Amino acid sequence: MKNSTAEKGGFSAERLAEINHLMNRYIENGLAAGISAAVYRNGGVCYFDKAGHADLASQSPIKDDTIFRIYSMTKPITSVAIMMLWEQGKLRLNDPLSRFLPKYKEMTVYVSDDEFVPARSEITIKQLLTHTSGLSYGNFENPPPAQIYAESDLLFTADQTAESMFSRLADLPLIHHPGEVWRYSLATDVLGYVIEIVSGMPFETFLQKNIFEPLGMIDTHFTIPAEKIGRFATLYGEMKDGTLGPIPNSMGGDYTKPGYDSGGGGLISTMADYMQFAKLILNKGELDGVRLLGRKTIELMTSNHLPQSMLPITLGKTIPGTGFGLGFNHILSPAELGVANSVGNHGWGGWASTTFWVDPVEEMIGLLMVQYIPQNDYFLGTDFRTAVYQALID
Repeated sequence: MKNSTAEKGGFSAERLAEINHLMNRYIENGLAAGISAAVYRNGGVCYFDKAGHADLASQSPIKDDTIFRIYSMTKPITSVAIMMLWEQGKLRLNDPLSRFLPKYKEMTVYVSDDEFVPARSEITIKQLLTHTSGLSYGNFENPPPAQIYAESDLLFTADQTAESMFSRLADLPLIHHPGEVWRYSLATDVLGYVIEIVSGMPFETFLQKNIFEPLGMIDTHFTIPAEKIGRFATLYGEMKDGTLGPIPNSMGGDYTKPGYDSGGGGLISTMADYMQFAKLILNKGELDGVRLLGRKTIELMTSNHLPQSMLPITLGKTIPGTGFGLGFNHILSPAELGVANSVGNHGWGGWASTTFWVDPVEEMIGLLMVQYIPQNDYFLGTDFRTAVYQALID
């Protein structure tokens, strides 16, 4: 994938090698089995390297084409798909969700275990994109009182269809009134089903036809093909004794037979594939002569849409200096965040410690793939980014 040099990218090659030292330290400290990282700037991938193993038991190394679970890095892709339908006039940002899923017209909101009140307004498509719909992830992210979502057993049920999943979700109360609080949630999964309804084709088919094939993303799937299983990295995490060990490969979904295609976290991909998607975003909707979205659409998506009253956003912990757009975060203040960055930097990460960002000021992309749960915030939010930015010399 590397097609440029550190110097052409405006980096010190010597200082950029800090990424290698960082990857090796994380592996030596038992915080990852294998890692792959890439940096794109000035029209080329000027850094691409990997360290460690895709599977420790077989000693299979991380390779250029290793396939990773990208979990929530699926969300920006789903958001791009929704905005393609928006550009075609098939939906509007202020449309109520009930236009497409009538069961969501009259939702209730949780007050206490014994009290539920009618929602003050309907959920809109924009609120789903910005995670301000009032939906939740249950005990997977930001648990609501009484574990309502957890008890419903909505997540990762292999035998459910999208229709049954989102019908059951509509029966649950919202955790906040729509449009009042930023809360990470199943909202993007709902958008994946909206895409099916609006486009008239299966969600994965829509993505393949309109995003993956035009961008040459040949290894991005919801279901891993049998011939590619040997390239699928093992999932790791911290064992009870504190050591690194494998956890079920189906964590977060059965990738050989998923119940439904999760727009919020169901995709698997490779470094090369996801770099294509990130380049599309950096290039404002166009890549290699193929335009999927208009420039102003990308600018709209990657702007902050949250009012001051919803800031700072919280995802397990407070994230200062950061807003949220239509499927992407948005850096408002690098100083407040405390990480080398640029104002307007946007991207997102995944549950197994994957991450990417697009820096429109430096015209740069950072991409990192790891398979370690729980998500390592320091690697995603601080260390990798610091290693990249400290190497800039031009």
